[in-house]
Amino acid sequence: MNRRNPAPSIRPLRRSELPADTVALARFLIGKVVVHDLPAGRISGRIVETEAYPPGDPAGHHFRGPTPRIRSMYLARGHAYIFFNYGAHFMLNVVSEPAGTAAAILIRALEPLDGIQLMERHRKTARLHDLTRGPGRLAAALQIDRRHDGLDLCAHGALWLGAMKHPAGPICKSVRIGITRAADQLLRFYERGNPFVSGPKRLLLTGMSAKKTSSERA
Repeated sequence: MNRRNPAPSIRPLRRSELPADTVALARFLIGKVVVHDLPAGRISGRIVETEAYPPGDPAGHHFRGPTPRIRSMYLARGHAYIFFNYGAHFMLNVVSEPAGTAAAILIRALEPLDGIQLMERHRKTARLHDLTRGPGRLAAALQIDRRHDGLDLCAHGALWLGAMKHPAGPICKSVRIGITRAADQLLRFYERGNPFVSGPKRLLLTGMSAKKTSSERA
């Protein structure tokens, strides 16, 4: 991303555009945009990596049933589910099923678009590739925290999902990162060759093209 070029035009995503299936939505979100309009200016990033946590997934926070902490996971698809990981990092998830069915998609990495200087200030680094590469980093860069839990990302608000004309590159998939349950499921999607994708190199090298694989449902 060239720091001197303005970001392309971004339009809001409508809920009707979002696939109703968690795994399909995780792939659909590659190339879409997370936008946070702050008083200091707009910050945005293009989604280049996601992980799906479908209904009944043993690796999901929802596997053992509803708790107050995961209440937002039961909202309609397109809402935000924010959790605090290991007492250190907030992480942005997009709720992915109809209201009443818990499931979500973890946004793992963004390619910075708008507000790079603001991101640098929030992250206290000028290393472009480290600003939003990883779920904790991107939440810090975009100033996303527990206050945004349950927000409708398809509504008119400060934090929203968008789309632009720039198409996504080839989409690959691999196992998810940092889990022990259902660790063999190919539920992580990423844009092949994008330098802002997170994760160990061995996972990137073993990812398979989404067009060449069979069933994607866990």
